Amino acid sequence: MKLFGPLYDKVLTWAAHPKAPWYLGGLSFAESSFFPVPPDVMLAPMTLARPASAFRLATITTLTSVAGGLAGYAIGHFAFDAVATWMQSAGYWEAYIRVQTWFTEWGFWAILAAGFSPIPYKVFTIAAGALSMFLVPFVLASAIGRGARFFLVAYLIRWGGEPMEQRLRQNVEILGWIFVALLVLAYFILRH
Repeated sequence: MKLFGPLYDKVLTWAAHPKAPWYLGGLSFAESSFFPVPPDVMLAPMTLARPASAFRLATITTLTSVAGGLAGYAIGHFAFDAVATWMQSAGYWEAYIRVQTWFTEWGFWAILAAGFSPIPYKVFTIAAGALSMFLVPFVLASAIGRGARFFLVAYLIRWGGEPMEQRLRQNVEILGWIFVALLVLAYFILRH
């Protein structure tokens, strides 16, 4: 079943749209506080479509992700009771409990690692607010972690250029299903 090839082609079309940076910023903001799709899925094809803008796109993604992280922090700080039920039904509750423990032990480093890794960053932003983590270290760790991730993605895609795009296009189905498998694996690891 070919699922990811047509999606990839569609995202490349969107990436060339004049308002694509706005869409990227909106996706990045939303992903940091409540939305499940990571901004990398737009950042990578947009970098392929506009290699000269790679670092500008990574900057947009980073800044809007940190702003979305602040929104997640506010949700956790001011409205945790309202989102706790959603976190349970969305399967994030066990991850949230684990994140609480990580904050107690590592604080700043937990946010830094979450910003860079594929772990759901929104769980960390909401937990940071619910646990009233100091705001300056939260913003600093978010900026470093998210920035490192997005600039790395932009750099690698820009560096690989057209040959990278061709290889990515040839293997998009395999890579897509590997990504889905990794998400499922991460879900089970976080749950247990």
